[in-house]
Amino acid sequence: MKQTESNYQFPGAQTLEIVQGDITRENVDAIVNAANSQLMHGGGVAAAISRRGGEVIQQESDSWVRDHGKVTHSQPAFTRAGNLPCKVVIHAVGPVWGDGDEEKKLAAAIQGSLRLAEKLKITSIAFPAISTGIFGFPKELAAEIFMRIFRAYFTQNPHSCIKTIRMIILDLPTYKIFLQAFQKEFSSE
Repeated sequence: MKQTESNYQFPGAQTLEIVQGDITRENVDAIVNAANSQLMHGGGVAAAISRRGGEVIQQESDSWVRDHGKVTHSQPAFTRAGNLPCKVVIHAVGPVWGDGDEEKKLAAAIQGSLRLAEKLKITSIAFPAISTGIFGFPKELAAEIFMRIFRAYFTQNPHSCIKTIRMIILDLPTYKIFLQAFQKEFSSE
């Protein structure tokens, strides 16, 4: 699949990239998995990550839930990446559309992933469009939230160890929606 890319550089030299591609092939320090609270990686992005990464991802996910309980929106889990080109998988629980307070929950999942990446000293991280697939979150609204959170994060943390955030979108229609939100948020600068 051809990767199409747009990017924005923040004053602190951090870069936000919007890419059409496969998150399981991203050569970054960490990728974010769109997970459920039990870390059962049976569908969507989670299944693709678990399949490509190998058994270690589900095994460590099961151990995490046994040791820490269900994963919340604001407190993601992490595992090793197994056969993936990244080092770590951050498991972020996105909201299911219709459960209530979805915008706040999605923002918490993104912010929690960034905080955990900072704690793990991650310099590059790739996000999927959390909750926009089987969880039914409207893509246009999700794209706006992602862009707003990324801008706020780098504005408030100009010396963050995170230097690159990639928004990785597999399908072209969703990529175009996220690209439009990206251009709306960052094109006036």
